[in-house]
Amino acid sequence: MKKHLLVWGLIISSGTFAQAQDKPADLKFRRSSLHTMVIESDKFPKKEIVLKAFNNAPFPEKYNDHQISQKSFNPINYPLTSEEKASMYKPSKLGAFATGLLEIEMDSVSKEMPLRIEKYLKKEKIANKLVAKWFDRQADGSFDSKLVEDRGVFNASFLETKAAQNSSDGEALLRTAGESLIDNTFIVINKFNFVANEPIARAIRDAAKTVAAQKIPAMLLDKANKGIDAVYEKTKEGYSIWATSYLYKLVWDKTTSDTFYKDLWIDKTALDPKKKVAFDTSDLFKLEFVGEESATGLVTFSLSEKRTEDQIIELSTVRIIDNVYAKLQKKYDVFKTKTPLYSGDPITAKIGKKEGLEGGEKFDVLEQNQDPKTGLITYKSVGTIKVEKDAVWDNTFNPDDTLVPVAGNVETENKTNIDRTTFSGGKKFYAGMLIKQIK
Repeated sequence: MKKHLLVWGLIISSGTFAQAQDKPADLKFRRSSLHTMVIESDKFPKKEIVLKAFNNAPFPEKYNDHQISQKSFNPINYPLTSEEKASMYKPSKLGAFATGLLEIEMDSVSKEMPLRIEKYLKKEKIANKLVAKWFDRQADGSFDSKLVEDRGVFNASFLETKAAQNSSDGEALLRTAGESLIDNTFIVINKFNFVANEPIARAIRDAAKTVAAQKIPAMLLDKANKGIDAVYEKTKEGYSIWATSYLYKLVWDKTTSDTFYKDLWIDKTALDPKKKVAFDTSDLFKLEFVGEESATGLVTFSLSEKRTEDQIIELSTVRIIDNVYAKLQKKYDVFKTKTPLYSGDPITAKIGKKEGLEGGEKFDVLEQNQDPKTGLITYKSVGTIKVEKDAVWDNTFNPDDTLVPVAGNVETENKTNIDRTTFSGGKKFYAGMLIKQIK
């Protein structure tokens, strides 16, 4: 079994590898960083419960928490000019959301949402604030590299060596880390809606009866209407929750990096008020639109349900969030996470239904390597594994350890004893190796 020298320098464990087979070592690896937000929309049923659930939801554990103070915004405060509205019809990745919605009024906030988000991000300098957090920017405008060093998982001896060398080498360290750290910083902006099912079900019922009256012979109409009413009774209860998430990535290329270190970097020992202002007003930093995904869920209730209506709505909201994040990860390779194997024989990992697994999905197995000179971590694919269909861990959010409400069905089921997902794919893998889902 091949082991790379500095990989194991990143493992925080007093045990041996053999012990790690039963209890895997705490492998530190470079994760993407994430900030999450919610769009403030008009009033809708149960709005406060839904927003509370979002704000209290567990942070996605596969990402570094890169939250800044801005957690929400109202798109009404960022209207579009006539020129900006016209740009919605130009071919572009972002404008594609508006294409096909021409029948909607031009002042539709829903239609204009992607461009309003972009306007908000630019006006409020959100990209600047994400960069400021990366370098722990202080009130005097000074930066430091502590967070970069920590998330870069450089081992102690490597950092000590770099600290003993000249400052130019230290700057090279930051630049190297930025290639795989800062450039993998994301924002997910979420929009929620909560719709009562009864008005929609009633409208469908009434439309169906109108069509039936025109198409069905009088002798059969009463039976047809009873059937329509039966469908209405089944579909009118509860609510439908809708979530749309917009994914943005911080741009950190060579030009951005070079300009930042040359023109905007401020060291604590050499404060520069002009550079401080320059950073605050700079248009250097940008967020690029990656894409969007949506998820819906049916929330119904029954007398046998042990939770309150509010608790069921909260639980459904969190599960919808997990669902849409899983969709984003599957669709956009840049947003996919890496997960350590929990064990190698059998092959298991601590991911499951929360991440959208159903069984049959394939993953690349990656071996982690760190260059002793640059500290740069790279990943080499050493094989492929597949999720076993009957061994998927149900790790969906559930504050009750014994009962699991089912979306669209408020009856509860016993939680299984599975606490990890099992894969097939051979016996050459070991705990701590990383896996990444294949499309």
